[in-house]
Amino acid sequence: MLRTVKFRVHVVATFLLATFVITLVAAFLLSALGRFERMAEESAQAIFDQMAVANARQLEALVHSAGRVVEAGARLAPAAYVADGRVSESLREYLLATVDVQPPLYGLYFGLDSGEFFQVIGVRGDEAVRKALDAPLGVAFALRTIAAGVDGRIERWRFVGRDGSLLGERSRAAIYDPVQRGWYGRARERDETVLVEPYLFESSGQLGVTLARRIAGVDGVMGADLSLASLADFVAASTTGQPGGVVVLDAQDRVLAFSGAEAVRAAGAVELLAPLAAARNPYLAALAGALAGQAPQSGSLALAGEPHVLALRTVEVAPGVAYRVAAFAPLSAFSTHIVRARDQVVLISLLVLGISVPAAYLMSRRASRALANLASDSERVKAMDFSGEVRVDSMFYELDVLGEAHRTMKQSIRERTEALRQARDKLESLVEIGLALSSLRERDPLLRQILASATRLASAGRATLLLTTEADTLRPAADTDDMAQEAELALRAADGGASRSAHPAVRAVHERHTVCSDGMFADAGGRFRPSMLAVPLITASGEVLGVLQLADAHDPADGRAVPFDPEIIPFVEALAAQAALALDNQNLVEGQRVMLDAVIRLVAGAIDAKSAYTGGHCERVPELALMLAEAACAVDEGPLAGFRFRDEDEWREFRIGAWLHDCGKVTTPEYVVDKATKLETLYNRIHEIRMRFEVLLRDAEIARLRAGQEGADAAAAQAAFEARRAQLQEDFAFIAECNIGGEFMADEHIERLARIAGETWLRHFDDRLGLSHEELRRRDATAPEDLPAAEALLADKPWHRVPRTEQQQYEARHGIRMKVPELLYDFGELHNLTIRRGTLSDEERFKINEHIIQTIIMLDQIPLPRQLRRVPEYAGTHHETLTGSGYPRGLTEAQLSVPARIMAVADIFEALTAADRPYKRAKTLSESVAILARFRDDRHIDADIFELFLRSGVYRRYAERFLRPEQIDELDIESYLR
Repeated sequence: MLRTVKFRVHVVATFLLATFVITLVAAFLLSALGRFERMAEESAQAIFDQMAVANARQLEALVHSAGRVVEAGARLAPAAYVADGRVSESLREYLLATVDVQPPLYGLYFGLDSGEFFQVIGVRGDEAVRKALDAPLGVAFALRTIAAGVDGRIERWRFVGRDGSLLGERSRAAIYDPVQRGWYGRARERDETVLVEPYLFESSGQLGVTLARRIAGVDGVMGADLSLASLADFVAASTTGQPGGVVVLDAQDRVLAFSGAEAVRAAGAVELLAPLAAARNPYLAALAGALAGQAPQSGSLALAGEPHVLALRTVEVAPGVAYRVAAFAPLSAFSTHIVRARDQVVLISLLVLGISVPAAYLMSRRASRALANLASDSERVKAMDFSGEVRVDSMFYELDVLGEAHRTMKQSIRERTEALRQARDKLESLVEIGLALSSLRERDPLLRQILASATRLASAGRATLLLTTEADTLRPAADTDDMAQEAELALRAADGGASRSAHPAVRAVHERHTVCSDGMFADAGGRFRPSMLAVPLITASGEVLGVLQLADAHDPADGRAVPFDPEIIPFVEALAAQAALALDNQNLVEGQRVMLDAVIRLVAGAIDAKSAYTGGHCERVPELALMLAEAACAVDEGPLAGFRFRDEDEWREFRIGAWLHDCGKVTTPEYVVDKATKLETLYNRIHEIRMRFEVLLRDAEIARLRAGQEGADAAAAQAAFEARRAQLQEDFAFIAECNIGGEFMADEHIERLARIAGETWLRHFDDRLGLSHEELRRRDATAPEDLPAAEALLADKPWHRVPRTEQQQYEARHGIRMKVPELLYDFGELHNLTIRRGTLSDEERFKINEHIIQTIIMLDQIPLPRQLRRVPEYAGTHHETLTGSGYPRGLTEAQLSVPARIMAVADIFEALTAADRPYKRAKTLSESVAILARFRDDRHIDADIFELFLRSGVYRRYAERFLRPEQIDELDIESYLR
């Protein structure tokens, strides 16, 4: 066996020489590169020093030029400022000429301690300034004068053109007082030109400053507004074609002007007058840090992560006021030759490596065979093939150690891979369990699925699910051992504190974590278990729903009893979390379902409670409909054999539709629903008519008495009175009989009503007194009558007709086909008394029938979930017929489902047998079935449902629950079915 030598000895010896040579060469080149970099930096520094100086001089020239204008104006003869309360012509021309020839000047002005003020503003065609001053078109200069007048200080504006022509003027009481301005006070305190901090001019939005100086020999101040727009233009021009950028800062390091290369400007917008440190542009933000404190005049710094050169110049624009100009540029723009030098270094390095690599290759070739074997075996490991053994026997110590480490690694990977495979199988099982739990809606199957999954996952012999109760106990809800009798566990002691029970399930609830017991432990049923695991079911909100209790762990391979594997506990806890989530979701869904059902029953109960005469209708119809639906689902042959409600959701959908079938009745007035007589509205108007007959009878009696006083035959007068009284009694009895609705009204009765209506009585009181606004509005078209006025005994008056405020329209998607009456209501006495059938007029019948339209519209507006999408159909079709003659949609047989046909039969039968309707008597069982049979013959109801109603005995079960005993009579169902 060859003597092994450490591999690193040979490799290090080979590369020591190569490294030494490369180090010498690199040191030489790097020293040269350093000189090149300094040369490039010095070149860039010189260029941007000049750029900073140029911008500083431009700023200095602008401010000093404006300062000289102010100083010259402040030294004019005192007589030039005010002459007889007016500005002298010479001063006016001086100010105009100065503003004209100095474009950077926005305005030139002076003010006096007396409050007088004169200003020249250069508009120069700037539309923003013109609009701000409300100046006429074509204006070149705006002149503002403030002087004292008879009525106080007056502000006068004059607008002149380039040729001096007056284009407009206006005057108003002066508000502006120069003496109160900051520039005025500062200038009066000093014998020098003062500079106000930069600001944005209100009229033009441009950036500028104000310069002011005390006037010699006059109590006043000369001032000028200087726009810095020309400075911004100069800065932009100086950076054209150059890298980097230039920024001008005031004494507070606020940005006055900025421009730069496209990359610098694109990095972020810069807001004028914003502090440099707050700039969103990363270059300026970094520059703010570099300029903090006493910054050098020039130098280098890092901006946006890149080295830059910096040139900085300070400009004293006024006594004690200094602005700064900073120019910067990336060093990389001047280091092209440095890149070439770098390439040379790389080339030389490659040459050195070209010599060193072959030498290293010759030294390492001896180790290549062993490394190739290790690489080949590594490829098999990569392909998850752990077969075979590779032994490394080389002259290098490191390779021998590497071979041994490879064998150890291979064995570890084999073992860990197997463990990962088992963990993956468990995770896949958890995912499948989670999907299964989320798909279960019913509670018992969900609990069974949780237990089955837990026993399979943890290799447990038994699983129990204990749920918390409102009584602070753990109650067994499901168990894999059906024969076991688990006891209920108390969570609270007698004194109200936490139970001190050592049972793992109780501890798991109180401690809110998994409790594992490996010793012999008695379960809740008193049986000893070799191992037990209690995992709390905790929701996302932190509520403990119960405990998943596992017992009797065993080895899946041989079935022997073992403790619960600690590595399986996280998987069981994950399963418990999924179970808690599923149970919590089911509790929430069940709570919402119970609440929704309660609200629906509340609505239906409110509809029934709205009328004392239809109470119970919304409760009885669903009961009968469900009876019929259950009977239909039980049919195995015939036309209804294929009908089924597949699950509880479909049953619930039908129940809700039945409960809400008349929800639109909340929009129907009670007095229409409960109308028991033809003249009834909010009260029975037969009393008004009876009072008119009382008046006519009194009139007849008065006529008899007068006849006796006037000497007429007393017997004849008495006979006439008796005849009149008999006639009135008979006529009123007839009207009262007509007021009671019936199945039919003869034509001769209608004619007699018309004759009786022709009688008149004398009204002595104004019938417009005490009326509501709406009643008076309906009488607007009728002129008041002179009193006393003759009134018809029965009348259909114009104000009895209540118009619709707007024609009712329904959306096309609702498919409503009912004819809408012209009037909302017609309270005419003859109109109502001549109703041929029942007590309802056409208008009132539509108002009642309209409840089904409102039912459809109301349910259509509710965002019903998918499992309740047919509720509007079930609730809104019980007045349809098989022939298309029903309402409100006129559906045909093909458009009516079996549940819709069931609803129609249930609604009609309940209405026929109801004993709480004021307008009809309760019909007997046989009478009601006979009417249903006629409806079947006329194809108003479905024949198959009618037959099911009789043959299944539903009619009898319903009658025994809801009908009065006297209504239940004998019924030969075969006679109706034949």
